[in-house]
Amino acid sequence: MDRRIRRWKLSDAKDLSAILSSGRIQQGLRDGVPYPYTEQDAVRYISAVLSADTDRIFAFAITVDGKVAGSIEAVRQRDVHRLTAELGYYIAEEHWGKGLGTEAVEQICGYIFDNTDILRIYAEPFAFNSASCRVLEKAGFQYEGTLRSNAVKNGEVTDMKMYSILRPEVRPPVW
Repeated sequence: MDRRIRRWKLSDAKDLSAILSSGRIQQGLRDGVPYPYTEQDAVRYISAVLSADTDRIFAFAITVDGKVAGSIEAVRQRDVHRLTAELGYYIAEEHWGKGLGTEAVEQICGYIFDNTDILRIYAEPFAFNSASCRVLEKAGFQYEGTLRSNAVKNGEVTDMKMYSILRPEVRPPVW
């Protein structure tokens, strides 16, 4: 089975829309992602990342045998945090629990650390999203602490967890 990250293509819009139509996936995402997620939303997103500054936005489709199975993106921060990137990702439900998220996180971290001057990549999953926290831990991220009452999701105040990985901590890529 061929599992990798790759640049987005406009032809991925239908698959992306289908993945983000899941309420279970939306539960773990920030509110800026529309729901329901239409094919037009997907075209807008893919077009935006294809035209984005490639030294600031690192956005990839997660694929299994060439078919989109999720998304992963890191965004370089600004000002004093310019050598830091924030990571976010999601996996289609049919691929949950198969290690795909961990592999994608390892791949994007390897790519960023090999091709940029970024020193630190961090992620802030909702504390209730134990699967996402486990993905980060398995990919070598360190738990830095809980951000208490840090977000409002579906009308509920919730904690988030802070994880990070530094350039010297990245294992050699497995891909």
